[in-house]
Amino acid sequence: MTAKRPGTREKPGIAILLVGEHSMVCAGLAQLLNQESDLSVCGQAQNARETFEAIATLKPDLVIVSISLKGKIGLELIKEIRLWHKGLPVLVLSVDEESFYAERVLRAGARGYILGIEAPDQLILAIRRIMKGEVHVSEQLSERMLQKYINSGRAKHYDWPTDILSDRELTVLQLLGQGHKRQEIAANLKLSAKTVDTHLAHIQKKLALKNSTELRTYAVQWVLSGEKAWQQESEPQPNVFKKRPQRRTPRFVMPKLKSSC
Repeated sequence: MTAKRPGTREKPGIAILLVGEHSMVCAGLAQLLNQESDLSVCGQAQNARETFEAIATLKPDLVIVSISLKGKIGLELIKEIRLWHKGLPVLVLSVDEESFYAERVLRAGARGYILGIEAPDQLILAIRRIMKGEVHVSEQLSERMLQKYINSGRAKHYDWPTDILSDRELTVLQLLGQGHKRQEIAANLKLSAKTVDTHLAHIQKKLALKNSTELRTYAVQWVLSGEKAWQQESEPQPNVFKKRPQRRTPRFVMPKLKSSC
């Protein structure tokens, strides 16, 4: 964890804790945020343990969490922050160009969700809105979420195949796609191996997959490619192995910035 001296702030205003596994992303964000007269990055953390140590020591006003399908930081951390630090707002930055996490992170307790490919001024706007007590998502995402709400009284429609999974099931699927075995998933989530087996069975059934081999293949391809590779023009069918997704790399674009003072 990279942190400033406990109990001190270099300038008045909003103290922000950055949480993410990508050091270069956090460094770029810190440089961007520190250029604002009323914003300052008070520390950085790379995992859940460092995050809670930093919150206890640095007393930030806001936590920005960077998440990625390929990373270990996700919904569970957001829920834990909400549980133990209920009044501390969280803004989620998606390193990948994926929007399907938006509703889930808001339900988990985050106050905002922004894609990493958006312009830097949108991040600043999101911070200011959240610190006023508002909720922020991009215009594109808010329109899609509103449309989904309007259609909620009609026949059930899912934007993505994994929408039918619970948050815990989605986390298990993510860990499976990252190559973890059932015992490792159990240890990571502090569950029994039997409970993990139950989650895997539910996921396989919900996604209409034939066996555990198809489930693991689906999970790996989902993590590598992201949900957009699976989206269909009509309501998606869970069994999608006939259509191989193209691998994409994250499109987080860091702005060109001047050196900070």
